[in-house]
Amino acid sequence: MKIAMTGTSGNMGREALSQVMELEEVEFVRVLLTHKKKNDKLAQQYRKRYGDRIEILRGTVADEELCKRLVSGVDLVVHMAAVIPPRSDASFSESYECNQCGAVALVNAVKACAPQPPYVHISTVALYGNRNEKHPWGRVGDPLLVSPFDAYAMHKLAGERYVLEAELERFAVLRQTAMLHPNMLNDNVSDGLMFHTALNAPLEWVSSRDSGYLIRQIVKRESAGEIDGFWNNVYNIGAGRAGRDTGYDTFKDGFALIGGSAEKFFKPDWLASRNFHGLWYLDGEELQSYFHYQRDGVSEYWKEIGKKHKIFALARIVPAKLIDLFLFRRLLNHPNSPRRWIKNGDAARVQAYFGGMEAVQRLPKKWEEVKLLAKGDFGDYDALRDGETAVRERKYLSHGYDESKPMREWTIADMREAAIFRGGKCLSPTMEKGNALKKLRWQCHDGHLFESSPLTVLRAGHWCPICGQPTPWDFDRLAKDNPFYAQVWYDSHDRDEELRYDFDADGRAVMTRSEP
Repeated sequence: MKIAMTGTSGNMGREALSQVMELEEVEFVRVLLTHKKKNDKLAQQYRKRYGDRIEILRGTVADEELCKRLVSGVDLVVHMAAVIPPRSDASFSESYECNQCGAVALVNAVKACAPQPPYVHISTVALYGNRNEKHPWGRVGDPLLVSPFDAYAMHKLAGERYVLEAELERFAVLRQTAMLHPNMLNDNVSDGLMFHTALNAPLEWVSSRDSGYLIRQIVKRESAGEIDGFWNNVYNIGAGRAGRDTGYDTFKDGFALIGGSAEKFFKPDWLASRNFHGLWYLDGEELQSYFHYQRDGVSEYWKEIGKKHKIFALARIVPAKLIDLFLFRRLLNHPNSPRRWIKNGDAARVQAYFGGMEAVQRLPKKWEEVKLLAKGDFGDYDALRDGETAVRERKYLSHGYDESKPMREWTIADMREAAIFRGGKCLSPTMEKGNALKKLRWQCHDGHLFESSPLTVLRAGHWCPICGQPTPWDFDRLAKDNPFYAQVWYDSHDRDEELRYDFDADGRAVMTRSEP
C-alpha cells in the first residue's frame, strides 16, 4: 500500500508516520514538509530511519502542482497539516494558506486522480466554538459557531466544507479534539494563549499516540478492505470517558508536575470567561467502534509527561511565588493575553472574550468565589461526564429533525424540518431517499441561496456558506432567527447583544453594531 501524508512534522503526524511505517502492508509513504529550517533535520531523520520506504517533498500544501505530485499513484491520502494556535493567531496569512487553501489544493489534486485514492481529512473540535457547563456535550451535526477572532477555526471550517462539497468518491472528515503530547507543558507557557482557556470549558483530550494509532488502524483496515461503511462521513476523535475534564482540570494536572496549581500560580480573572472551544463527545463511540484506538487516559498521560521531563520535578523546589513571577506574570503582557487587551482598551476582543469591560469588573478575584464544574458546583461532576447519563437525560442539542433515523432513511421531509429549525427553507422539491451526498437547494433566513448535500447540512452541521461562514462573526444577529444556533449561542451570550466581529484591512480585531 502506498500512502501520502501531510503534517508529519506535527505531534499527530509524527506519531501517525511512525506507526504506519510499522505495517507490513505499507510499501512506502510520501510526505510533504515545508521549507522551514527545523524540517531539514527532520527530513534527514526520516530518510535515515525509513530509507527508501519514504519519499519527501518540500514545499507548501497550498501548492496545487506539488499536491498533484504528492498524491500521484498512492492508495490513500491523509491530510493532517495545520497551522494551529498560537501561530495562527500571530499569522493570519499562514493560517489561511495552510488550513483553508491547503485543503482546497489537496482535494483538487485527489479529485484529478484516476483512480481516486480515499482521502482522510483531519478537521478540529474548534469548529463547534464555545461551550460551558450549560451544554458540555456535543456531537457531529451540532451547530458550527466558530469563536470570534479564531482564525484557525475559521479557516479550518472553510477547508472542511470544501472537502464535504467536492464530490470525492471516498472521504472521511475526522474532527480532532484537544491533543495531549509530550511537549505540551513547554509549548503552553510561552504565549498568552494559555489565558484563553475558560475554567469551565469541557475538554475531551486524546493523546498524540492514540491519534497516530487511529491513522495506523485506518491504513491497516483499508488495506484489508474492511471499512467500506466508514467512508463518506464525519466523525469526532476523542479519548472517551478517560479523556474528559475541564479547563480547570487541565491547569490542575499540568501544574502539579511542577509542584503547583492554578490557585498558586495565577488569579482567576486572568482567564477569559468565554470564546474558547471544547466539548465532551457524545458520539465518540462511532469512530472507536471501527478502529479501537482509545487507550490513553488524561491522568495517566500527564504522569508519563512528568516522567519524560525530569526537569519538571526540579521545579517543585522553586517557591511558587517565583514561578508565578517569572513564568506566568510575564505572559500577562504578551500580545495574545486577555489582560493585555484589557490594559490596551482592545474593546473588540474584550467584548468577545468576556462580554465587555463591565463583565471584566464582575469577574471573581479570588479562587473561593469561582464556581467550578470540576468541583461539583453545577452538579455531580462524575455523573455529568458520564455519556450514558447524558443520553438518558437528553443533555444535548437538537438538530431539528427526526434523529432516530439513520442517513439511509432520510427523506425530503427531514430536510425541510432541519431547514426550518435553521430559520430557512429546503427548496428542492424531492430527494432520493437516503442519498446524503447529492446536493439540494437551500435558502437561509437572509435569503441567500446555496447548494449543499444533506451530509454537509444535517450530518456535519454546516449551514449558509455566506452568512454562517465567518468573517464577519454575526451570530448575535443570526441566532435571533435561527433556533439551531440560538440553543448554544445564548449559553455564553446575552440575547440583547447586537455586535458583529471582524478583522479590518490591517488584521486588527474590530466590532460594529450588527445590522438588522
